[in-house]
Amino acid sequence: MTIKVAVAGATGYAGGELLRLLLGHPEVEIGALTAGSNAGTPLLAHHQNLTPLADRTVVETTTAHLAGHDVVFLALPHGHSAAVAAELGPDVLVVDAGADHRLIDPAEWTRFYGTEHAGTWPYGLPELPGQREVLAATRRIAVPGCYPTSVTLALLPALTGGLVTGRDVVAVAASGTSGAGKSLKSNLLGSEVMGSLSAYGVGGVHRHVPEMLQNFALLGAAEPTLSFTPVLAPMPRGILATVTAPLAEDVPVEVVRATYAAAYGEEPFVTLLPEGMWPQTQSIVGSNAVHLQVTVDAAAGRLVAVAALDNLTKGTAGGALQSMNLALGLPETLGLTTIGVAP
Repeated sequence: MTIKVAVAGATGYAGGELLRLLLGHPEVEIGALTAGSNAGTPLLAHHQNLTPLADRTVVETTTAHLAGHDVVFLALPHGHSAAVAAELGPDVLVVDAGADHRLIDPAEWTRFYGTEHAGTWPYGLPELPGQREVLAATRRIAVPGCYPTSVTLALLPALTGGLVTGRDVVAVAASGTSGAGKSLKSNLLGSEVMGSLSAYGVGGVHRHVPEMLQNFALLGAAEPTLSFTPVLAPMPRGILATVTAPLAEDVPVEVVRATYAAAYGEEPFVTLLPEGMWPQTQSIVGSNAVHLQVTVDAAAGRLVAVAALDNLTKGTAGGALQSMNLALGLPETLGLTTIGVAP
């Protein structure tokens, strides 16, 4: 089968990563490439790595340009996806890489994003229990945020296995600058970022906090709480998330590791590393892989889980493609790799 795919927001980082992966998908034909202010420019002016698309010009994001495709990926700024999706028919598979349709609670959306809630779509994180069946039966998918993907997968086996309750979770996650998008901001200039780490969105105000708490609740946490600190790291891409939580009871590290091994033993994109080996971002760059390690801080009575993933791949575009495959009845791993680029 040949799947005709359009990408709205094709000139941004997420759009470019989607195109890079779609070029390697054996069942895909790339159709319309759209953008806002960049409409009318050559795609190669924005993504010089995508030479197979050197003859393509970006067009305006309109219903007319997106019509006639089997799949439409929306890699648009937050708050822009709902209006575009509303104009697309119910038979079109729409995969939203933005935040518009991730949250269940309208009040939380308004609190963190400041606009009217656009509704909730099935969540594109196949590793959640039962989520593959949900994705296989939908034509609308909300791709998770990059931080929620890393933090949720770091804690998932502990929550479903009853090792932690979801209370007093602390997460510190360092991310590459591509997570902030392509907008010109002084704090993202090379001279500001190189050789420096900086925290931002501190004190529970980051927009991904309600999404992570929502996931914890879906995994069985009764009243989850989270202190989340994101850190801007001097690298283009990648996330290293360190997540800790109080153990529900005194559990030896062997039991914790066995719980994680059982949860992820059959997962195609999640790897529990050998004991004593800790995740590093250079090992997952350009791949859809998640590398995990877990241990117990016995003195503090806390579980410690560390996850590494590429924020543009598994954290955005790779997760979107993985979900697309499931929705279309294709092999989940088609067009995706677990092999990173290192050093």
